[in-house]
Amino acid sequence: MSNSSNSGVMFVISAPSGTGKSTIIASVLKDLKSLKKPVSYTTRLPRLGEKDGIDYNFISQEDFKKKLQRCDFIEWAKVYDNFYGTSLEYINKELEKGSALIKDIDTQGAIQLKKKLGSKAVLIFIEPPSIDELESRIRKRGKDSEEVIKKRMECAKREIEEAKNYDYRVINDKVDCAIKEIKNIVNGFIK
Repeated sequence: MSNSSNSGVMFVISAPSGTGKSTIIASVLKDLKSLKKPVSYTTRLPRLGEKDGIDYNFISQEDFKKKLQRCDFIEWAKVYDNFYGTSLEYINKELEKGSALIKDIDTQGAIQLKKKLGSKAVLIFIEPPSIDELESRIRKRGKDSEEVIKKRMECAKREIEEAKNYDYRVINDKVDCAIKEIKNIVNGFIK
């Protein structure tokens, strides 16, 4: 892909579970109407309120593996025993049209995208104020068992180590400030 002035850009947002990335991305998408959010494929079951084709494309592990064999994904990862992947065809079409995309992707996928897209991928890592605060937020949600919380915290520590590979790091101490900071980063590329 060329890096012409009308080429697109993909903002990749990563953060440990419980850091507030879904809230931040939803607000950024609401305020910056030109951004598009690609819909990932996943093998996990839908959560309450999630819709197929809107939140995720929910598919079986067998179908996911077939897509992997056909190289249909620009990036993919196995996270918490489920597979997630982003459509190569969709991303290429949108970037060629000059679209600005925003996507929540784990650190494994983000690094894959940066290698494949180069400067067209802008990596933004959202950090918790501290690891203790992150654990407190996860516990307050009341969704996870003690075993799952321990697993999430181990994963969070590994993900925070990967933040050094990102273009930008934003601390979500106050969600409004984090949203503003990310909108400023995005606007710097799309205006």
